[in-house]
Amino acid sequence: MTAQKPGQNASPLRLGIAGLGTVGTGTVKIIQKHADMLAARAGRPVAITAVSARDRMKNRDIDLSAYAWEEDARALAVRDDIDVFVELIGGDEGIAREAVTAALRAGKDVVTANKALLAIHGQELAELAEDNGRVIRFEAAVAGGIPIIKTMTESLAGNEIRRVMGVMNGTCNYILTRMENGGLPYEAVFEEARQLGYLEADPTLDVGGIDASHKLAILSAIAFGTRPSFDAVEIEGIERVSIDDIRRAADMGYRIKLLGVAQMTARGLEQRMSPCLVPADSPLGQLQGGTNMVVVEGDAVGQVVLRGAGAGEGPTASAVMSDVLEIARGVRMPSFGQPARDLVAPQAARTAVPAAYYIRLQLTDKPGALAKVAAILGDAGISIDRMRQYGHSETAGIAPVLIVTHKTTPEAIDHAMETLPRTGVIDGEPVELRIEEV
Repeated sequence: MTAQKPGQNASPLRLGIAGLGTVGTGTVKIIQKHADMLAARAGRPVAITAVSARDRMKNRDIDLSAYAWEEDARALAVRDDIDVFVELIGGDEGIAREAVTAALRAGKDVVTANKALLAIHGQELAELAEDNGRVIRFEAAVAGGIPIIKTMTESLAGNEIRRVMGVMNGTCNYILTRMENGGLPYEAVFEEARQLGYLEADPTLDVGGIDASHKLAILSAIAFGTRPSFDAVEIEGIERVSIDDIRRAADMGYRIKLLGVAQMTARGLEQRMSPCLVPADSPLGQLQGGTNMVVVEGDAVGQVVLRGAGAGEGPTASAVMSDVLEIARGVRMPSFGQPARDLVAPQAARTAVPAAYYIRLQLTDKPGALAKVAAILGDAGISIDRMRQYGHSETAGIAPVLIVTHKTTPEAIDHAMETLPRTGVIDGEPVELRIEEV
């Protein structure tokens, strides 16, 4: 008598995969390579029924001959022979949104890696899924292979989340660490990243902080029981970070990271994505290259740090498959950790939590120049913790000055930054960066 393989008699979970780029092909490879393992872990086989992509003739180094081909992802989404629609197209509008909507209305579960779609239309899609008795899962939408969605919705479900923060865009982290390690200016490393294919077709999605802000909006909704509110995220990219800032920050024991932070305060939900200084010896400060890191702080568990590959074929496809197997096992849970209609519209609040700040000035060689700077900061209610003045430039008569303040409010810093250029002793615009406690 022949022994049966696990899940051999169970009906397969049938997938329709839309989008055969890096993540889509990675997902197909996992299913083809590990069919028996997946069946054993899911309790039933996982099979691809049909696929869809823009270019059928493209060489993807995978065998797609066993699968039906649909030219239109929307047609794939409603096929009778699929149970789960896997959307790996990308974009918050157009065919991706239309196909996901069609799939949910047709009674299909959805797995997606589309962070923009969830950050902007997550509430609408979560309600649609629940109204139709379906689920929409999106582990791959945030931080690649890091299992942050499941960690927050399951493992940390017994905690009141106090703060979520992290480095969520590997390209920006690559640029900043490459600038530091190579002593290179931003423009040179930006071009290097473009040549290596690290940047999105629209680079501002990466370096402008938009990609990472989509992820932060999703995590905020889960952490605080609010509707995703991407429009309320304060966003600043890394374009104005110079090699001088990186060097000066290192002199003071810090590294610069594009850091997303979300926390609920008495004034409302604060969400910000901006370059910040973090202690060089902290987990975030030690993060190198294209790696991502998410830090979650709960009232019971304390601080939890998750680190891993934030993008790429294998890591992101791994996250896609974690959702597929969850559905195959019959796990059904709300998209954002609680019923979508119970999520509250957040009161958006501009960042007001006090922090220390790094300020870099180009001070002109004039009598009393430093005293004027100190007076402006004092008038704004800002006290100086540390200050360092570097040598004058013989050609320009300019002395770089670095100041680290005691904790102060963003409003006070904004006031000082507006006033300092009017003193007549500052060359160019001063640079200020928040120092985040981690």
